Amino acid sequence: MELLSYDLLRRQGYDGYLLESAPERVLQFGEGGFLRAFTNYFFDLANERAGFHGKAVLVQPIDHGFAEDINRQQGLYTLYERGVQDGRPVQTRRIISSVSRCINPYLDFEALLTCARSPELRYITSNTTEAGIVFDSTCGLHDAPPASFPAKLTRFLYERFLAFGNQTGKGLVILSCELIDDNGRRLADIVRQYSALWQLGSAFEQWLDEQNVFCSTLVDRIVTGYPRAQADELMQQQGYQDSLMNVCEPFALWVIEGPAWLRDELPFARAGLPVIVAENHMPYKQRKVRILNGAHTAMVLLCYLAGQDLVRCCMQDAVIRQFVACTIHREILPTLTSTLAEQELAEFAQSVDSRFSNPYLNHALLSIALNSTSKWRTRCLPSLKLYTQQNGTLPACLTLSLAGYLAFYTAPNRTLSSHGMTCFRAEHDCYLVQDDQFVLEFFANFNGNDEQLVQSTLSNCAFWSEDLTQIDGLTQAVGQALHGIRTKGAYAMMQQAAEKGFHYE
Repeated sequence: MELLSYDLLRRQGYDGYLLESAPERVLQFGEGGFLRAFTNYFFDLANERAGFHGKAVLVQPIDHGFAEDINRQQGLYTLYERGVQDGRPVQTRRIISSVSRCINPYLDFEALLTCARSPELRYITSNTTEAGIVFDSTCGLHDAPPASFPAKLTRFLYERFLAFGNQTGKGLVILSCELIDDNGRRLADIVRQYSALWQLGSAFEQWLDEQNVFCSTLVDRIVTGYPRAQADELMQQQGYQDSLMNVCEPFALWVIEGPAWLRDELPFARAGLPVIVAENHMPYKQRKVRILNGAHTAMVLLCYLAGQDLVRCCMQDAVIRQFVACTIHREILPTLTSTLAEQELAEFAQSVDSRFSNPYLNHALLSIALNSTSKWRTRCLPSLKLYTQQNGTLPACLTLSLAGYLAFYTAPNRTLSSHGMTCFRAEHDCYLVQDDQFVLEFFANFNGNDEQLVQSTLSNCAFWSEDLTQIDGLTQAVGQALHGIRTKGAYAMMQQAAEKGFHYE
């Protein structure tokens, strides 16, 4: 069977929309499944419906990824949308043609810098996970490439400044899609840190401020990635090989905080797409990160330890479904300070149940578990702290979730390798924990008892950006919850938390 290509589609008589050639107007840091089902999807529809006429050149952000596969398929891949809308099943197939190629800067850094000198380039998008927007002082201006994403971006922007610094209108619109608060502002701040560290000069910093726009954004779409279990069947139906097939839900929302003129410049409204350019993205972001992402992060490690593997299968279990509902409606929703209407928040919270229950998506718990430390800090910790402040007591489900994090990272016979930390859920049933190296080393090397584990972990400011042992009663509560997971099992503890809460002595 032949590999997906423009020539093959012509010979097959494919009658869907394709854009084979167009200027590269978008540079995208990140080539994984999420962005390919989100930003590349939006730009593909903008090409078809609104005459955007632009391609995205992708950048592989780490030294291993999909660049080779993307280039082999000429940037083409198949996106399946599967879910339920208005009570009816939805299954669509679209070949995305908005990607031109993918650069691996670890093999060809000059190719990335060449893009900086392109007059057609206008937008930069990124999603390098919550851990991606960090300042690493070891990165140097002449590294090829610098290690961190913000350092790569700073080097890229400096190259563009050198090429077009005297020309008005050659600055870029940077659309940060990482799931951290004020992602665009945070990214801009770190770029300025690198400018100061590398002594790039006041003229460059003035150009950054006057000619470029760093937009904070909210992204919302559940993407499950390559449909491994069905891949062979789907490729037989398609009549071509596609190692980049991707699956997502029909729901999507992109909220971009930016100036009013961006509404007219970006083509999404004309294309009828669910993209909002707003003065303030934070109400939408708080709603999504705290409710949808928070519920995901709160449940996945406990559910995996309870023997589950997929989100939709979790939601078929009455106990887990009740645990998720209590987490959202009893512990998260009352703590939201969003300026959105109460009814709007409630409707979004209600929609999470059906999105998690989507019968067409195989959303693996372990894929959500990636980088759980930073995810728990950004998605769950704010709700736990606010609930405690409001009620004078700890939230049972979120407290149990934190204990589940400890249990997941300290399962028996754990060993550290270059790929991550291998643990065992049961005999002969191993799983790989993937997180920042300092997190993995902490847990891999820890050999104390559980009381010491709780104390050492909660007080680790490198994990949480604060000392969680200062939250009244949390150390004892997490210790008791962890003991319950060890002795009774995660499933029994989820049932207890949802039905009765915890009664800490």
